[in-house]
This record gives sequence, structure tokens and C-alpha cells, in this order.
Amino acid sequence: MSQNIVDVIIIGAGAAGLMCGAEAGKRGRNVLILEHAEKPGKKILISGGGRCNFTNLYVSPDKYISENPHFSKSALSRYTQYDFISLVSDHGIEYHEKTLGQLFCNGKSVEILNMLLSECRKGSVQIKTNISVTGIEFDQEFIIRCGEETFRASKLVVASGGKSIPKMGATSFGYRTARQFGHKIVEPKPGLVPLTFDGELKELCGRLAGVSVFSRVSTQKISFEENILFTHRGLSGPAILQISNYISQGEGFTLNLLPGSDPEKELSGLRNSGEIMETATYLSAGLAKRVVAELLTINKRIKNLSDREIKTVSEIFTAWNLKMYGTEGFDKAEVTLGGVDTKEISSKSFESVIRPGLFFIGEVLDVTGWLGGYNFQWAWSSGYCCAQYL
Repeated sequence: MSQNIVDVIIIGAGAAGLMCGAEAGKRGRNVLILEHAEKPGKKILISGGGRCNFTNLYVSPDKYISENPHFSKSALSRYTQYDFISLVSDHGIEYHEKTLGQLFCNGKSVEILNMLLSECRKGSVQIKTNISVTGIEFDQEFIIRCGEETFRASKLVVASGGKSIPKMGATSFGYRTARQFGHKIVEPKPGLVPLTFDGELKELCGRLAGVSVFSRVSTQKISFEENILFTHRGLSGPAILQISNYISQGEGFTLNLLPGSDPEKELSGLRNSGEIMETATYLSAGLAKRVVAELLTINKRIKNLSDREIKTVSEIFTAWNLKMYGTEGFDKAEVTLGGVDTKEISSKSFESVIRPGLFFIGEVLDVTGWLGGYNFQWAWSSGYCCAQYL
């Protein structure tokens, strides 16, 4: 048999592709992974500030966004965060929990990549890097053309990711392949992405650039309590990245910069007791002075505040209403919203219902998780479950 004929070809040596390849190889499949970058797992290496936030203790389907919200349930229940944690532990990788159930390596992200490559070696998986797919055909089997080289397989898995972080090699390849075989695409958009503003609001954010504030960021449907970060172009930080998945241009959201306080009640009580402290001094106990100085429009001794002024001060810091103007785009987006429409993909096997033998896993699908390890878990779960049917 020619070395260019295999059982399974996986396009993409990222988290989902490596996981799928390792499992399929251990099940006796002859697997070839094709990766256009010069090395596998580039996004794994930069994730989590170089420490890889590889999963989350609180993974559940409601933490994922999709036009088909039920699609993720099967895979997430069949290969859970605890299954992946067990694999990490088996490889002797030490890890720790940060806020909100996020699990990070004690060491470097390369430990997770090396673990996946080790699992691939156990299954005798071939990984070819620095190789670009120039054409795909189907004639009783899939024919993958890579310049002058041609590879053939009865099963093809597309694990090429989304459009986020193009400098790391992200492209629209997966969407083009899906369309080629008749699949619909839910419009890809930047996800988990910093927000940008214009005019006076942009100037205000610029003056506060570098300041981080623990806040509650809300829409009418959902809220996140984590830090926000002022930038020269707008707002970033975990809470902003989270809410970016739930709002579109022109839609409103609200910032509460004092989520653990009730300034209206507290100021009224202090005023009634004759407190001579200035309003700015009171607010600066819970907020950076730079933020108070920029936002506070009424600064007088608390005992002299009227009911209306107290209400105004409270609303400035607990109900700051903003509208989404724009984002930093795919260059700064951590993930891609949208992707291959899951209505034509089996949630059990990840096989196309249009073209049998064709599979889609990971970020290329219209499934996007929250910030904090959820998207890696989707890669592990979808890759593992797909491999059972190859």
C-alpha cells in the first residue's frame, strides 16, 4: 500500500485535530494529520499566557453559544472535563485552579502539547507540517492534493479552526471546504474580543488605559463579574471579552463598577449621619482614583448631597450604559463565533449528513465556549467523540 493512502486524514494539528488523531490511532486507524504551519499546536503554546487554560471545572452546555444550543450536549457528556483532567494527571502534568474553575498548568503550555504528541505516537499517527492543502476531491474516497503530493483516505476530518488570530495561521479553509460539500455556514464573527469606541468615549478610555476594575458587565439576558481593562481604543479584560459574545454593533450593555456595593444606600446613610467626607474620597475606597476623577461629576461633602445627587452618583458607577461601537476584530479575537452549521452534522459522530465520511470538529463548527478553558474542552470532547466513529 502506498504511504499516501491512509484510513483517516485530519486537516489541522491543533487541539481538536491532535486529540482526534491520537484517539483514532489508538483504535487501530492509520491516521495522517496535515498542518500548514511549521509546527503543531501553535495556539496551544500561546494560550493562557503560556500556561494553557486547558479546561474548566464548570463545563456545561449552557456555557456554549450556537444556533443549535443542544448540539454540544452529547460530546460534552461523553468526554468530560474530568476525563481530560485524568489524562493530564496520567502524564504527570501539575496544574492549579484559578478563578471560576479555570485550570492552568503549573509549568508551560508545551506540556499539554507534548502530552498530545505523545498520545499520537502511541497510535502511530503521522503528522506532516508545513504542508498546504491545495485541493480536495471525492471519488469513492477523499483525494487531498498538497501541491505535487496527493493523499487518499476514506475518512476526512476538518479540524482547521476558525478565523481568530490570523497571525498564528488562522484561515477560512474549513468554511470553504464545508461549502464545497454543500454545507451552510453561520456567519463567522470575532468572539471573546476587546471592544472599541469612538469620540469622547474612546478618549476617556484612552486616559484610563491600563486601569483594571472588577465589574459586573450585563445585557438584559446575561451578566459576567470579572475584571474589565481600559485600553487606548476601548475596553478589554475578561468580563468584556465574555460579553462580546452576546452583543452586536449598536446593542447596549451596562457596567457596574461597584458590584459588591450599594452606593445609593450607603451614601444616604452617611449623609443622614452628617458625614463630612467628600464623595470622591468615599468612592476611592473601592475604585481607582483615576476612574473616580474621570467619571464623578458631583464632588461635595456627603452631608450636603441631595437625594437626586446621590442617585446620580450611584448611577454613574453602577449603571453606566454603553453601546457596542466595534471590536478589535479577528486579529485580537480569542475565538470565532459562528462556523459550520451544526444542523447538518451528527452531534454523536461529527459526521456530515450530506457527505458520509466527512467530519468537522472543534472551532470550525458553530459552537463557541466562554472564556476560561471552555473552548479547549470543546476541542477535546469533539475530537475524542469523533474518533470513536473513524
